[in-house]
Amino acid sequence: MKVLITGGGGFLGRRLAARLLQRGTLGNAESREEKIERITLFDKIPVSGFDDPRIRVVTGDASDPATLDEIVDAATDSIFHLAAVVSSQAEEDFDLGLSINVDVSRRLFEACRKLGHRPKVIFTSSLAVYGGALPELVRDDTALAPKSSYGVQKAIVELLLSDYRRKGFIDGRVFRLPTISVRPGKPNKAASSFASGIIREPLNNAPSVCPVKPDEQLWLMSPRQAIECLIHGHDLGAEAFEPWPVLNLPGVTVAVREMVEVLGKVAGEAATRLIRWEIDPTIQRIIHSWPTRWDMSRARQLGFEGDPDFESIVRAFIKDDMAG
Repeated sequence: MKVLITGGGGFLGRRLAARLLQRGTLGNAESREEKIERITLFDKIPVSGFDDPRIRVVTGDASDPATLDEIVDAATDSIFHLAAVVSSQAEEDFDLGLSINVDVSRRLFEACRKLGHRPKVIFTSSLAVYGGALPELVRDDTALAPKSSYGVQKAIVELLLSDYRRKGFIDGRVFRLPTISVRPGKPNKAASSFASGIIREPLNNAPSVCPVKPDEQLWLMSPRQAIECLIHGHDLGAEAFEPWPVLNLPGVTVAVREMVEVLGKVAGEAATRLIRWEIDPTIQRIIHSWPTRWDMSRARQLGFEGDPDFESIVRAFIKDDMAG
């Protein structure tokens, strides 16, 4: 089996690759475990740190058709499409968001169509596709009304993938990720970047700024659990995603104030004093438009699992990313 991960240099792409190397197998089109022979990590920046003959690194511009020809061929069985311009950046740079989030996705799907081999394509979407007046519990098929360019772009690709699947060009699946926390590394331009920063920085004895109100709620999932859900969703049979191949993954709802309380419980009150509250109206507006209550019955029936609570998310970060 040959696997492609776009955005392979990102933190989720790298973790996914490491987990797949550890597993050694994935479910094929008939849901039988098959040995992984090659994992291609594609990104605009060089990917390093893997010393395994199964890893192939390709660096380039996904908007270049020649690059797609290099990373996708008829032997590519599975594609995890993680590459994206994040929320605040897509809002600030409209053309860049359209180019990477929409145009590249369409070119990728079209490359699969032309090859005619119908690979599995796993696309990571976002709760940002929702907005406006929402029901008490948001379902997978709740009407989309995004209030940001990023949300609109993700919604466009969801519909494109669904139609490519309906036409039989790909075996496409869309997984809407909760906000991933706690992310390692440095802050990025995602509107939700603070959801990691207010935990990560204080745990490293560094200050952090929270740009939203303490009672604002978030829908969260740990990186560890996100990877397990992506692999589980990949391995399910195609029939699990009929008639609608879009699924909200299970997360945990927590107020920002409660996140800080958990930080204090785990690391002491001195850590919480490193957080400074400075409301950013743009980020506050984007975050407030995202839903926080979900009907997870379909995901549960298909065997997806979320994190039990936010404390377990923080402790997973400490174990996975701060050990040593």
